Amino acid sequence: MKNNNFSNAAPVSNELMSEVEGTVQGHRDGHGFLVRDDRQPDLYLSPQEMRAVLHRDRVKARVIRYDRKGRPEGRVLEIIERKKAPIIGRLLHESGIWLVAPEDKRYGQDIMVPKNAIANATAGQVVAIELTEPPSLYSQPMGRVTEVLGEIDDPGMEIEIAVRKYEVPHRFSPETLAQAAGLPDKIRAVDRKDRIDLTDVALVTIDGEDARDFDDAVYCEPVKLGRGKAAFDGWRLVVAIADVSHYVKPNEPIDEDAYERATSVYFPRRVIPMLPEKLSNGLCSLNPNEDRLAMVCDMLITAGGEIHAYQFFPAVICSQARFTYNEVAAILGNTRGPEAARRKDLVPHLLHLHEVYRALLKERARRGAVDFETTETQIVCDDNGRIEKIVPRTRTEAHKLIEEAMLAANVCSADFIAQHKHPSLYRVHEGPTPEKKTLLQNYLKALGLGLSVSDDPKPGEFQAIAAATKDRPDAMQIHTMLLRSMQQAIYTPINSGHFGLAYEAYTHFTSPIRRYPDLLVHRVIKALLHGRRYSIVTGAVEPASKAKRGAHTEEETWEAAGTHCSANERRADEASRDVEAWLKCRFMREHLGEEYGGTVTAVTSFGLFVTLDGLYVEGLIHITELGGEYFKFDEARQELRGERSGVRYTVGARVRVQVSRVDLDGRKIDFRMVHEGTDDGIPARPRKVVDKTGGAAAELASVKGADRAAKAGTKAAKSRAPHPVRAAKSAARKGSGKTAAKTPRRR
Repeated sequence: MKNNNFSNAAPVSNELMSEVEGTVQGHRDGHGFLVRDDRQPDLYLSPQEMRAVLHRDRVKARVIRYDRKGRPEGRVLEIIERKKAPIIGRLLHESGIWLVAPEDKRYGQDIMVPKNAIANATAGQVVAIELTEPPSLYSQPMGRVTEVLGEIDDPGMEIEIAVRKYEVPHRFSPETLAQAAGLPDKIRAVDRKDRIDLTDVALVTIDGEDARDFDDAVYCEPVKLGRGKAAFDGWRLVVAIADVSHYVKPNEPIDEDAYERATSVYFPRRVIPMLPEKLSNGLCSLNPNEDRLAMVCDMLITAGGEIHAYQFFPAVICSQARFTYNEVAAILGNTRGPEAARRKDLVPHLLHLHEVYRALLKERARRGAVDFETTETQIVCDDNGRIEKIVPRTRTEAHKLIEEAMLAANVCSADFIAQHKHPSLYRVHEGPTPEKKTLLQNYLKALGLGLSVSDDPKPGEFQAIAAATKDRPDAMQIHTMLLRSMQQAIYTPINSGHFGLAYEAYTHFTSPIRRYPDLLVHRVIKALLHGRRYSIVTGAVEPASKAKRGAHTEEETWEAAGTHCSANERRADEASRDVEAWLKCRFMREHLGEEYGGTVTAVTSFGLFVTLDGLYVEGLIHITELGGEYFKFDEARQELRGERSGVRYTVGARVRVQVSRVDLDGRKIDFRMVHEGTDDGIPARPRKVVDKTGGAAAELASVKGADRAAKAGTKAAKSRAPHPVRAAKSAARKGSGKTAAKTPRRR
């Protein structure tokens, strides 16, 4: 069946009828795309083609035609590999048929379950299902229940779904648990061998109020650098990091589990750690007044913030105190206040830390490192795991102090490894791609700022633009465009520098409890201190090497490890965002029909994304809600402009909106424009409004009705879906709380 969006016009490339391989990415509207292995433009897969495949299948396809814009369409020729990971969804029973409606709507079709394959699950519960028969053009996929997660409203269910949906390892192997249980409860005499004793140094930890593991401690004192009359003032900055590599050895079970995870994953009210709790919260947590093993970066910093000298060494330390960011910020703000009085003996050391931080800031400015002030938020949940409120995280001087100290230690570790020409994983952040650079140049030119970036942009250019525009009304819009032009940071053995921080070489050294690349960096540094080389060819990394079809050289193995760690970092971020989006959608279902003031945070060809004042929740005003005229998207100016009225919408614009629709399955919130130009001074007070169209009121009633129906186990009316399979699929959509969007869109 021919798709109406495609024609037999002459193709724009010579790939017509060629065969390509890639991974299927489904779309909730029924069609899909083939994300090609060769990174060429995705192939569109029609709903007909998607009937025989599932989201995340690896397939071979043929390019069969191009649309008028030169975009290719494919036909699936062969299924290369089907993902064996379980599919998560709601178990539903209708007209005698059991089926699972996948939670991830990109799967596109429900999965039939024989009556004898539902395990002990009941209708409405969330289950994990394993495919027993794949889909075909004429039949739905079949499966069996392998795990019952519980009821959809159970506290923390959104996290249980996310860790399985994104295949986040969340259970340690029995071998890992056994090895962790066999570790000592405290450091032993043998552990102190060949280590420098720093237990008399007033190292302290500074972390958030809710932190449970403390992997870094800091200390600073003023010193004279140089000798005789040439001596000058400076500081000694000591950064001590938990020595995880002493306990986690290559090829052992804990190491293999840690590599598989590659990072800890953070959710509201729950953390899935990279290491067992005995290490992350025990032996490798720098708890106050307890001796701990550490790797130390001991630095000499000049008054101008330059690193004059440094050394690495293993040590034994004893943290003198556990500070919180708020406590340190209060002490720095008032050295005569009650917080300072309670920590009287340590206040001078905190002041020294603040002094070296101010010096490091001078060096940061000299380098031209990019520094945007952004608003980060924290979700506060109640005892049932539902959002109670969303509050902004305030970056105090204490946050920035620790950040600069950690950056200095990371730079020293990169320099140390580079000086020895030893392979390792660098944290690389490259400058804008040619396409993003051109888009940014056109945007700045369209604004008429008289500022732009060169064809070979440097970080200082970005920082100069940010500084020059920080007081403009459209500063948020400009800074957002600067941020979006940059590439994503990755782990790689090829050192290309860190663009955003303006470093020629940069690694991650400071968090081996929660990041595997940091653990590898520690092992490399330790090996170099002993005059050896660290070989990464371990049992943990070997699967990544084999996946590259026999890549066994040292360089290729490091590259495979970097790819693995980068991918798992993105996986962790996606899982965290998914849970936060679900919680926000659940939270906003209680506010349907209410009005709020908000700020436009992104402009696209299909509408405006708006963040609500006070709630810090983002939603979409679809372009069809902007009024009865045609709006044209200006990519250069990043704005929507009404052709008849000339009304323009840009990032930073103030608007007033009504919460009109919440799609829990799609993690989407829709707004309706009420009017523009809310007052900037005070966040608009939410209020119920009369919805003449009945949309929001109907939506609220629908949501409440669906919830009652799901909890009571009621069945959908059969009169509208006499065919049993169609009736079951209809029940799946109703039971999952899904709501239809007014206009199909792809974000």
